[in-house]
Amino acid sequence: MKTALLKSLALSTACIVAAGVASAQDAVVHAGHVLAVPGEGYLTQQTITVKDGRIVSIQPGYKSGAKGAPVIDLKSAYVLPGLIDSHVHITGENGPDERLKSFTDSAVDTAFDGAAFAKVTLEAGFTTVQDVGAGNDTIFGLRDAIARGAVVGPRMRAAGQAISVTGGHGDVNGYSSPVMKLFTGTNVCNGADDCRRAVRQQVKEGADIIKITATGGVLSNTSAGLEQQFSQDELVAIVEAAHAMGRQVTAHAHGKGGVNAALRAGIDSIEHGTYLDDESIALFKEHGATLVPTVLAGATVTGWTNEPWLPEASRKKAAIVGPLMLDMLRRAREGGVNVAFGTDTGVSRHGENAKEFALMVQAGFTPEEAIRSATVTASRHLEMETDIGTLEAGKYADLIAVTADPLKKITELESVDFVMKGGVVHKGLN
Repeated sequence: MKTALLKSLALSTACIVAAGVASAQDAVVHAGHVLAVPGEGYLTQQTITVKDGRIVSIQPGYKSGAKGAPVIDLKSAYVLPGLIDSHVHITGENGPDERLKSFTDSAVDTAFDGAAFAKVTLEAGFTTVQDVGAGNDTIFGLRDAIARGAVVGPRMRAAGQAISVTGGHGDVNGYSSPVMKLFTGTNVCNGADDCRRAVRQQVKEGADIIKITATGGVLSNTSAGLEQQFSQDELVAIVEAAHAMGRQVTAHAHGKGGVNAALRAGIDSIEHGTYLDDESIALFKEHGATLVPTVLAGATVTGWTNEPWLPEASRKKAAIVGPLMLDMLRRAREGGVNVAFGTDTGVSRHGENAKEFALMVQAGFTPEEAIRSATVTASRHLEMETDIGTLEAGKYADLIAVTADPLKKITELESVDFVMKGGVVHKGLN
């Protein structure tokens, strides 16, 4: 069945690719099963009409399109909205050489790495991502190059440098004093007024969202723990400054004290949330905040506790945090916390983002709930719900397809067979 479908895709998309990107904006897709709005079940035997990169209509039955519009045959496939990962680091990938590369590679080198990772991510079915930690010049340049079509990759919302306190997660740690002084950026702040300055600087440099490191982190080379690092005054100042300039704020946070302090300050979302408790769950709901769980990162670092390339301080923290994250997500779901799909990919390997789905199912999500978190919920979290997240008229023609039902076997999404972003086919030829 899979071989037959791929041959059909090859025939139906060959004319699109041969004609070039410009003519790939208009198409007719014949889809056997369509999860147009995840959470509402499948539509069957549908025609999706695409013009100028957006969906014109979704109609029952297999209909012909405008004269000359290519027909893409997905009658034997399961079609979903393009997936959204709310937490990636697309310009790097953790491993034995990563710490050295921060000194040997230029911003241009890193951007080229990011371009390669962006292509892999798109071909894995993730048509939109949010990058929440990278060098400003590198990530904003890559984001803009993708947006204008110069680079192949998912559309992107980017934070740039994460705002941190001196010595905190997000600052430069574990090197000689002269090196750390040289590499300390404008993202490091101390005191409420200085943190307002750091927020405004990030907005000035191009940040779509403000990322802060509200607690210690696993991969920073310091034994500063996993608890709160910003003061309450600093957190409030950050949120006020960001919101005044039209930016959401998301907080890397593990320890419950830091999670709860950030939520009380009015933070929009929490990344990780490892030690959240009943009070945290109540604060999430009170403030309408979103959790981005990144359980895949926890599973990944759990396997690194004996890796000699990882600094000792990080190995110790990985052994503590990694095993806790699955149960954290289970408690958050049971408590009714709003959850948007996010992986922390860059810790894990790019292109393997969809492994988070199986972990979500282990935590108690149904497959359709997990998919909804990576489409409907994530699109709202990224403030892009008018353009992405569902397959509806007026939205971007971002769609993916697999050859078996992901609602029965969620791991089908780990090997996507067809990817269209903005009406352009990026995968489907074999």
